Amino acid sequence: MLEKLDLSKKIPKPEYKQAMDSLEIQAGELQRQALQAGIPTIITFEGWDAAGKGTMINRLALALDSRGFVVLPINPPNEEERLRPFLWRFWTKLPPKGRITILDRSWCGRVLEDRINRTVKKSVWTKAYDEILSFERQLSSDGYLIIKFFLHIEKKVQKKRFRELESNPATRWRVTKTDWKHHGQYQDYLEAYEDLLTKTHTEHAPWTIVESHDRRYATLKVFETVVRELKQKLRAQSDAPESVSKAAELESPPATTPVSILDKVDLSDALSRKSYDRRLRPLQNRMRELEHEIYHRRIPVVIVYQGWDAAGKGGNIRRLVQRLDPRGYEVVSIGAPNEIEKQHHYLWRFWKKFPKAGHFVIFDRSWYGRVLVERIEGFCTEEEWRRAYFEINEMEEQWANFGTVIIKFWMHISSQEQLDRFKARQEITHKQWKITEEDWRNREKWETYKIAVDEMLYRTSTAHAPWTIVASNDKLFARVKALKTVVETLEKHLS
Repeated sequence: MLEKLDLSKKIPKPEYKQAMDSLEIQAGELQRQALQAGIPTIITFEGWDAAGKGTMINRLALALDSRGFVVLPINPPNEEERLRPFLWRFWTKLPPKGRITILDRSWCGRVLEDRINRTVKKSVWTKAYDEILSFERQLSSDGYLIIKFFLHIEKKVQKKRFRELESNPATRWRVTKTDWKHHGQYQDYLEAYEDLLTKTHTEHAPWTIVESHDRRYATLKVFETVVRELKQKLRAQSDAPESVSKAAELESPPATTPVSILDKVDLSDALSRKSYDRRLRPLQNRMRELEHEIYHRRIPVVIVYQGWDAAGKGGNIRRLVQRLDPRGYEVVSIGAPNEIEKQHHYLWRFWKKFPKAGHFVIFDRSWYGRVLVERIEGFCTEEEWRRAYFEINEMEEQWANFGTVIIKFWMHISSQEQLDRFKARQEITHKQWKITEEDWRNREKWETYKIAVDEMLYRTSTAHAPWTIVASNDKLFARVKALKTVVETLEKHLS
């Protein structure tokens, strides 16, 4: 692909200046329109050292309103970033709606530098192609515009530019030993670039290859592409039918779950207080030991608690962490997204909370709100919550690929038990804060929620992130069951 490109393309200076004057004005105007339309945009620049990425980014930045974009150079991951999945640092850098993020290099380093320098195993970087495709597709589905440039020059031109930079004392610092090392690896990089461009060129995130021997020609092509892509995105958004966020109408379980998963749960399981006390402390002591081993082995652990209102999630979590070192875990309580979170992809706030390797994060409710409360209450469209099953499975698979232990609990109680607990909360002064009008409204939709829960359990229980349904009519049994599940899962993973 790259070796067959015609790199001799040039453009006369008068023609270039006339075209650029118009394109720069259009770029600024389209940036303002994208802001009003709430379109988040990511522009990435990949390519050879000395191909002109910095020059292109600077020229593009000068045409835009500096208040509406940010330029981020992507360097090798630091210690903090190496303790998380490789896409974590890109999820956390996503622009909010209406803003532009320009990346000098991108998430493709996993299949370029990591591949050539053998900093990760082949099985890791080859799997990264699927993760990159998933990442770009999820963003595009959520309304992001992704523009990807690859700046191409021949090896001899790269060498010539290096020599020119070195000959000037003011620019000599820009050419490093690493640059010359990469120059010597030109053929290796060429093969890696060919694979990258072939395997990650998609309709929603295509590559634009920029012939970069002539600076004017390259600059014009970059601007023409940005202007064209922004126009097309704005046109597509204005032409699209207005999405309606309506509550899901659930009349019967989905075809995939003809028999309710929840109806099969034996809610009669119980423990006496004596039996509970005898079992609880040894499990908590073992958890403390496992926390230390998890830290030394640098294994991240994600524990998710979902369940009915008043199912005992909070009390269960307290017993889980009771004897742990608080420096090694974080409990994250998930409520409705705030205004900043609403300006990003719905998974953004959960990626931001991903634990460092060797630490625990315990979610009191989680990303499954998209297919439960957001689905039922109409806070997202039907297309969005149906798409979420696949997106959630992909996210959890990427975490598992990094070595994360993922444990998911559904805390299950009967409708009558919930009613009894609601009434008890109203009668006990120090528990009245736990019961709200929203809890009662949700209770009225018990059967509707039950159908959604059944579908969630069916569609998102996977080999690397299975659901454990915890019979929770008896709180003592539920606490021991959850603790025992965590201990056994961690022991199995460590062995």
